[in-house]
Amino acid sequence: MVVKKSGKMLFRLLPIGLMALLLSGCGIPELSALQPRGEGAQMQLEIIKLSLWVMLFVLAIVAVIYIYVLMKFRRKAGDNTVPKQVEGNHTLEIIWTVIPILLLVVLAVPTIKTTVELADAKEAKKNEIINVTANLYWWEFEYPDKGVSTGQELVIPVGKRVAVNLTSKDVIHSFWVPALSGKTDTNPGLENEMWLQAQEAGTYYGKCAELCGPSHALMDFKVIALEQDDYDAWLKDMKSAKEAETKQLDAKNEKNWTTGEQVYAQNCLSCHGGGKVAPSLTNFGDRQRIAGYLDHDKENLEKWIRDPQKEKQGTKMPGFSEEQISDEDLSELADYLLDKKLQ
Repeated sequence: MVVKKSGKMLFRLLPIGLMALLLSGCGIPELSALQPRGEGAQMQLEIIKLSLWVMLFVLAIVAVIYIYVLMKFRRKAGDNTVPKQVEGNHTLEIIWTVIPILLLVVLAVPTIKTTVELADAKEAKKNEIINVTANLYWWEFEYPDKGVSTGQELVIPVGKRVAVNLTSKDVIHSFWVPALSGKTDTNPGLENEMWLQAQEAGTYYGKCAELCGPSHALMDFKVIALEQDDYDAWLKDMKSAKEAETKQLDAKNEKNWTTGEQVYAQNCLSCHGGGKVAPSLTNFGDRQRIAGYLDHDKENLEKWIRDPQKEKQGTKMPGFSEEQISDEDLSELADYLLDKKLQ
């Protein structure tokens, strides 16, 4: 009866197991720690593999001993003999104490070595330094040596380690780009260090890995790796675009402004102009997502400006009603923002 019930239970669990196995293959390579595209992620994958082999070794040994004991010492019909007790056997106690210690050492030494290396950004600082500030619910990326800042999209050169200084303006967040490196917390009032390196050009998806509020799951960002020439050109274009925008707005020559520029200057510039209170919009038209996750089109942009709380609950950006910005002006503003491209 017990065997039949167990068989029925296994039969019911089989579809769930198959579904879990199928879903485990879903996802995108750029958001997987098991498909590394950077030096740091590759180092972590080696630790994962080592841990897996150690666990399989332990599982195999335990299974062999279990099956051996089960077969050798099973009760036979008419045999009421009590098996020989091994309590107090110093040899066995030493063996099952020393082996786990050795296995822990095998895991601990490379893990500690890798952790220290991933946190050591001294060499990376010689290539590039990027200050990352986490906010509810967006990411600010500043290149202090280049006079450039942007939001939601971190641009790095291919093949080089770049130093990343991490902090937060509000609560604890966690900076994580699975395909490039591991998680590092961003703490208010403190600064953590790490480095990133991408082995090939492409776009890699990042996440906040620390529960930080109602829109934690939507606190996405991207790391865009460019070849060195393209990266240098991007920095130059960003700086030129920022200087041109600042010069144009400082001139206060509103007669030559488009409606979109006027609406932007009156309603958006105070927060978005410096990139400290809200994300810099210097190259907004080149970005791949609005608010980190919405499709980058005019319809979503207008919805976001009207009611950001509906799209990302808990965000600090205020909404703008029709009394503040008419539908016609909103359309002009959206066109202006989507046209803010480097080229």
